[in-house]
Amino acid sequence: MNIAILHYSVPPIVGGVESVIAHHAKLMSADGHSVRLVAARGESLSGKVPLTIIPLADSRHARVAEMKDQLDRGEVTQDFESLRDELAGQLQAVLSGVDVLIAHNVCSLNKNLALTAALHQLHVARTQRVPRLILWHHDLAWTTPRYRPELHDGHPWDLLKTAWPEAVQVTVSEARQDELSDLMKIKKSKIHVIPNGVDVGRFLKLEEQTLEYIQKLNLLQASPLLLLPVRITPRKNIELALQVLAALRNDFPSAQMVVTGPLGPHNSANLQYFKKLNLIRDELGLNSSVHFLAELTNEYIPDPVISDFYKLADALLLPSFEEGFGIPILEAGLAGIPVFCSDISPLKKLGVEFANYFSPEADPNVVAKMMAGHFTNDKLFGLRASVREHFTWERIYAARIAPLLK
Repeated sequence: MNIAILHYSVPPIVGGVESVIAHHAKLMSADGHSVRLVAARGESLSGKVPLTIIPLADSRHARVAEMKDQLDRGEVTQDFESLRDELAGQLQAVLSGVDVLIAHNVCSLNKNLALTAALHQLHVARTQRVPRLILWHHDLAWTTPRYRPELHDGHPWDLLKTAWPEAVQVTVSEARQDELSDLMKIKKSKIHVIPNGVDVGRFLKLEEQTLEYIQKLNLLQASPLLLLPVRITPRKNIELALQVLAALRNDFPSAQMVVTGPLGPHNSANLQYFKKLNLIRDELGLNSSVHFLAELTNEYIPDPVISDFYKLADALLLPSFEEGFGIPILEAGLAGIPVFCSDISPLKKLGVEFANYFSPEADPNVVAKMMAGHFTNDKLFGLRASVREHFTWERIYAARIAPLLK
């Protein structure tokens, strides 16, 4: 469908709302919608997300600023009415053919009440086909003390605390939902809560190859995600890691593991070992939970991509029978993730009292219980898991925004 997103400004203008708008627009466009931005300042996000500029929509326009000074004193003048009517005409032209209009903060803040009133005039008058209106409230002027001296009884200020007929109300948090419900005297069930999110790839500065793995393997759904950064060779004892993961999933059903290394290059028996591991994975029902990157590529995986997996992982699992040194212990330390490894001498020399040890011959259930205890009590893991489950932009769009548009 054709979607327009309205605000005073859009990126590259810096602001929290502007950032949210950029994510929304990109996600909607990627989902097949035709998206356009409508604002006074900013730039098109891409050829697929153009910007229509309406200068009078700016909160900083000279005429708007002069009008706001009058309104702040409680004066509704001809300046306000002229601006409202001009904006109504411009909006009507811009919104021709639009199916859904999403207005961010325009109908909850008094930054440009002429724009608010113009949008209300079009919405209520319905002199022609108008888009379905979604009012997205990040902030509420009437419930914020610093705005109260600028607000007065009557029109147009009451537009900011009145439930517009047939408009969809959205707030960014339960707290804002409570405020809006009290302010507009409407049931909370009539107000959608759609939180802001995080862009995992951008925040963690992940490589494009890593992002492809994340999408293909659904890694952001892992809770926890275990990392085994080793070559596929028998001395790495990967079969124990598979058995541990299977047992861990009794307590953490969404647990997954990534094995980053290729087959060992110097022994043909490694191919038979890999086949054995695949049989074990199948027998344990881990086909969608254990990911061998060697199955996805025959090429060398660059160090920056391996580093990315340390950023994504919740723990390092290293059950080796033998190691000459054990560099993953050091890498895990720099990445700030817990280490669960075999109690062989080289690894104990590196992990000292900071790692969690078990015998490479250990009962997998015992190792899994040790790990489960850690994850159950680790608040940092709990927060990381919660963010991945509820607050990535992809999850928010799929679970809350896409259904709202439909």
